[in-house]
Amino acid sequence: MPAADSALPLARPAWSLELIPALLACLAAPAFFVARIPWLGWVLLAAALAGAWVLERRDAAPRALAPVTRAAAAADGIRRPPGLVRDLSLIAVGLLIVSAIPLKAELDNLAILRFALALGGAVAVPYVVSRFVYRDRAIRFPWRGGGRWTVFQWSWLVGVLVLAWLILPFYFITSGVYLNWPVVDTPELIARLFVGVGAVGIWDELFFICTVFALLRRHFPDWQSNVLQTIVFVSFLWELGYQAWGPVLTIPFALLQGFIFMVTRSLAYVVTVHLLFDAIVFLVLVHAHNPGMLDWLFLV
Repeated sequence: MPAADSALPLARPAWSLELIPALLACLAAPAFFVARIPWLGWVLLAAALAGAWVLERRDAAPRALAPVTRAAAAADGIRRPPGLVRDLSLIAVGLLIVSAIPLKAELDNLAILRFALALGGAVAVPYVVSRFVYRDRAIRFPWRGGGRWTVFQWSWLVGVLVLAWLILPFYFITSGVYLNWPVVDTPELIARLFVGVGAVGIWDELFFICTVFALLRRHFPDWQSNVLQTIVFVSFLWELGYQAWGPVLTIPFALLQGFIFMVTRSLAYVVTVHLLFDAIVFLVLVHAHNPGMLDWLFLV
């Protein structure tokens, strides 16, 4: 079995009460990043962890195995169910770290440092806790995953570029959301924007897909886990600047990225898709802030 899936339990129930605390944890994201009510996000995370703890204690006795049975299970390669409290705590830690900074897009040195520390910490801290404290290797970054890319995968990369080229200029310019990003009218600012857009795009996949989605998949069916991670993904993008009718675009994008990762098991591929999409985002922002510079490239 590929490394990306090795942390998955043998069976995930179609529906379970554990969905409630998982949903509460993910709803902390819109509390933090959309409503911008920090205390509500804290309450939701606390309720999620408390609810998961109660459910684990309720199930502890029926699921406990006698020593002989446990040894037999280990001999047969049967994995014990992962702890929901542990996995939700990793998601909570990441959300708390990200929510500690304003996500308004800025390009000055202090803002870049702030983003680097917060976003980097939101990936690194859950990974370190999972790897060295919980010792369960729940978070992995399978770069190549399922092997060589198929013809369809290469074709989808072209499709992403075409769709982004057709949709993003209309969205950013007609809605005015390009104003959520700073004016980039010098070579230095344009270079900073290019690096920033790409770096955040890579981080999106490391946190929302390889961390949040991967942790949720240990407990819930793929489609439920994908919907839950999308709540977190889209909420972050909202505060970052994808507002107005942006969720009409970001919700399908987040769902597709989760699905693509599930099918390909390749971080390299989902990152490539994201970076191609963000390359058009970058060009559209430059175009919107500098009328006449890239008029030849876009229809709007």
